[in-house]
Amino acid sequence: MAEPPDSRTPTPADLLDMILQLRAEVAGLRAENAALKDEIRRLKGLPPRPTLKPSGMEQSSKRSSPAATGPKRRGSSRAIVTEERRLCYEPPAGSRFVGRTSFVVQDLTIGVRVVRYHRDRWRLPDGRIVVAPLPDGVDGHFGLELRRLVLSLYHQGQSTVERIVALLRDFGVSISKRQVVRILTSKIDTFVAEAKQVLTAGLASAGWVSVDDTGARHGAVNGVCTQIGNDRFAVFTTTKSKSRLNFLQLLHGGSARWVLNAASRAYMLERGLPVITTDLLHAGREPSGFEDAASWDAHLLAHGLEPKDCPLDPFRIASEGALWGGLTEAKALDGTVILSDGAGQFAIGEHARCWVHMERQIHALDSFTEPQRRAKALIQSRIWWLYNDIKAWCLDPTPRRARELARRFDRIVGMKTRFVTLDRLLARIRTDRQSFLKILQRPDIPLHTNGSENDIRSVVTRRKISGGTHSDQGRAARDTMLSMMKTCNKLGVSFWDYLGDRLGIPGSKILPLPVLLAAR
Repeated sequence: MAEPPDSRTPTPADLLDMILQLRAEVAGLRAENAALKDEIRRLKGLPPRPTLKPSGMEQSSKRSSPAATGPKRRGSSRAIVTEERRLCYEPPAGSRFVGRTSFVVQDLTIGVRVVRYHRDRWRLPDGRIVVAPLPDGVDGHFGLELRRLVLSLYHQGQSTVERIVALLRDFGVSISKRQVVRILTSKIDTFVAEAKQVLTAGLASAGWVSVDDTGARHGAVNGVCTQIGNDRFAVFTTTKSKSRLNFLQLLHGGSARWVLNAASRAYMLERGLPVITTDLLHAGREPSGFEDAASWDAHLLAHGLEPKDCPLDPFRIASEGALWGGLTEAKALDGTVILSDGAGQFAIGEHARCWVHMERQIHALDSFTEPQRRAKALIQSRIWWLYNDIKAWCLDPTPRRARELARRFDRIVGMKTRFVTLDRLLARIRTDRQSFLKILQRPDIPLHTNGSENDIRSVVTRRKISGGTHSDQGRAARDTMLSMMKTCNKLGVSFWDYLGDRLGIPGSKILPLPVLLAAR
């Protein structure tokens, strides 16, 4: 008599599957437990736990040099001497003079200058009263140097409004918190306009840009701050969404344009929009443009498309395609590679993915047995090895060597390690092969997004120090001034001198940053 199916002896394969399932369940419970602990810490007002230790992939691939291990020089530039003093010494008889030595002391002169203007008032023959005008540069009850100091302390010094008020009062300035906030948020139209021009000029002249985003609260609502930049500029924009539609609008630099052309048609078809719908939108209107979102939405509604909450929303895909058509018409991303950490909203145009983030996913895998740990270490070591060889190839790229590196990548991501989770991750990496190997077509682009992560760290620091913004003007001021500060640093321009020139303080002459970008 045959045994019932439930009573048969489990095979080793069945036991292995059962163990893997149990371990996966344990890993899920651990993750859930960690999430609950984080929520408890948040409710108690405690700082969050660190999420993940960096893998050290980029650091391990750097070769140490004697220059890097030697003593570091303090200061980046030689101080300008503003005063010379000679110190004499009365030597005893028989001494011989052997020259002089110099000793430089740097100091600051901090003081408050309060000017009271007595303005003449005259009554004209027609009855009007005229008051003598204030001198040029006087606009409000606080001078230009004070405004420059407040802007520099807040944005570059990462200070809080309360500490700035306390510092100024210690200096002897009569000022309130509200007045400091007004200095930070008012009269920034010139800076906002220049920030938009920086993005346009940067994209027009960039061979590549790296992008990243992080959380940012505005108006007591969670939002996202997106960074776009490279080694010459950086622009930050805070919005409510982190969708691809939002990212395409950001690439337009504040003046989005929806265009129906061949590029928009190709985008819509690639994203799964039906051919009949695509042809209907483009019928008799190619090329054509819409200058505002209202007219574009009316065009879609007239053709029977309405917004839907689904992954393949035709309304959203058509809007993305029209925005992509606008970027193509303006040649804003002509030959520009977009380098990202793999977030889906950034995968447009020529897209490249960060190798450090790819290795970080492998680094974060939980391994429970010695064979799994060996398999994980083997894959990591081979990726590091390939990473170093690609960096060396970028210094002297050749087509033959590029083909060899591509074959090595295929062998690594095609390995079967019997570590199920690792094999599935390698399969996902293999599906995005073109983005990871974009470096073999464009050796001028980086292999990682470390630049973006370093830039956006300032946003994270400001969020921890001051929380979020409340008014639209405050949000614009924070994003704009941070963009200008980072761009100045990358162009080798003093942010202090930049503020002085834009505020109209004599002695500082800084060319428009878009002009400097074009020159670089």
